Amino acid sequence: MSDITAIRDFIFQRRSIRKYQNIQIPQEIVVFLLEAGMAAPSANNYQPWSFVVVKERSILDALAEVHPYGKMLFQAPLALVVVGDPTVSPQFWVQDCSAATENILLAAAGIGLGAVWLGVYPREERRIPLKHILQIPDKYKILSLLSLGYPAEKKEPRTQYQTEKVHFNTWQT
Repeated sequence: MSDITAIRDFIFQRRSIRKYQNIQIPQEIVVFLLEAGMAAPSANNYQPWSFVVVKERSILDALAEVHPYGKMLFQAPLALVVVGDPTVSPQFWVQDCSAATENILLAAAGIGLGAVWLGVYPREERRIPLKHILQIPDKYKILSLLSLGYPAEKKEPRTQYQTEKVHFNTWQT
């Protein structure tokens, strides 16, 4: 039972953190986060993902300017952009890249980093300016933009479990 408690605590501690300390994230941690992302499940193991690592302040600020919910990037020392290639996996690139995104968020929380998932796909008004700033070729689609840093805020772990959203064997009301 203690394993369940430890895993439960670990998963529930993952919260959206939007305030960061002014501390750079070491390259070995960036690589660890990317390894976590690439360890995600992938349909037929096609792995349609690529990642853009953004550490340069001017680019982080530009991303903050164009994403309507990305103002925390003005303080973040790191952004990871999860990019999918629909030509590799036309039917499942969104699911695969979403799994990679969540793996990165869990890995970040597990090592004490704060992070928030900023949605991009399928919003063209978000994708187009980001694609331009990051110089991403046309065939690729940006799924998500992750803001990361050492937390400057604390949020309590939580569950959002709702029994009315759970059905056993058949859809029961």
